[in-house]
Amino acid sequence: MTIHTPLRSIDALIAQGLVAPDRRAALDAVAARYAVAVTPAMASLIDPADPADPIARQFIPDPAELVTLPQERADPIGDEAHSPVEGVVHRYPDRALLKLVHACPVYCRFCFRREMVGPGGDALNGEKLDAALAYLGDHPEIWEVIMTGGDPLILSARRVREVAGRLAAIPHMRVTRWHSRVPMVDPDRVTPDFAEALRVPGKASYIAIHANHPREFTPAACAALARLADAGHVLLSQSVLLKGINADVQTLSALMRAFVENRVKPYYLHHPDLAPGTAQFRLSLEEGQALVKSLRGHLSGLCQPTYILDIPGGAGKVPVGPTFLSGCETPGAVGLVEDRQGNRHAYPPV
Repeated sequence: MTIHTPLRSIDALIAQGLVAPDRRAALDAVAARYAVAVTPAMASLIDPADPADPIARQFIPDPAELVTLPQERADPIGDEAHSPVEGVVHRYPDRALLKLVHACPVYCRFCFRREMVGPGGDALNGEKLDAALAYLGDHPEIWEVIMTGGDPLILSARRVREVAGRLAAIPHMRVTRWHSRVPMVDPDRVTPDFAEALRVPGKASYIAIHANHPREFTPAACAALARLADAGHVLLSQSVLLKGINADVQTLSALMRAFVENRVKPYYLHHPDLAPGTAQFRLSLEEGQALVKSLRGHLSGLCQPTYILDIPGGAGKVPVGPTFLSGCETPGAVGLVEDRQGNRHAYPPV
């Protein structure tokens, strides 16, 4: 059955055969707390007969989401503590987030902003947008502005052009970055006109593409990525390391190669944040490090993401990837360097 509109309720998921009717009550309870939306592009990829389908696990609600562990937080990365005005997060000296919208085309079940996003949230308009842009303009240390949300690419091309034009007028801001799942989950939205609208005149333009599984690279998604690259945007990847979805060497390798084949440079592989009800997706840091270590030497350097942990509470992102060097803790000591087969080689001190 062809799906033409986003599925935004448990009843809609049941009607399309993506959820068994006897799960309605349990999943209605999840939908009462967290937003639900699956685009036609993603719904068409789900195999209802596979209980471990990696696309379904990303977007179909699960009763496990209602189990909140003591260490989980409503604001796991501390956005609120670093928000000087509504819509702006200024955690790092030279860059700031501009949260233009609170809605998304799909709602990921592992989302770190799941307590804050959903239908009905106000977009950053009028006086609120004026105040946010005034803050960015009043802080000359801000070199890069990152548009996020929600997903800013759900805005119209007209609205995107308006925001881009106003950002272009901030002289000290030299780099713009849009973060989005739209090219993968609603690729037809990325028309050549829309791709051009995302350019901020006079600024370097980057777009961070969120994808977590190689099956997301449909022909339509690949065409959308090509339109963005051809419009002059530099494309970067963002993925989350997710148990049951991509936490194995074969899937991660295929995912990173798919990015590179589509002119998207692997950038960040996020360790899952401590968002409420997301424990079923998290591995230990040690497991994540072992997986990332296995990529080194077996995949092109172009395919290597940085394994990142966003420290809970707002202290910021740090790389937590594996080390290949040991024994250098003492000044003058001979170091041991591990190669991709696990063999160790002495390296002399300077």
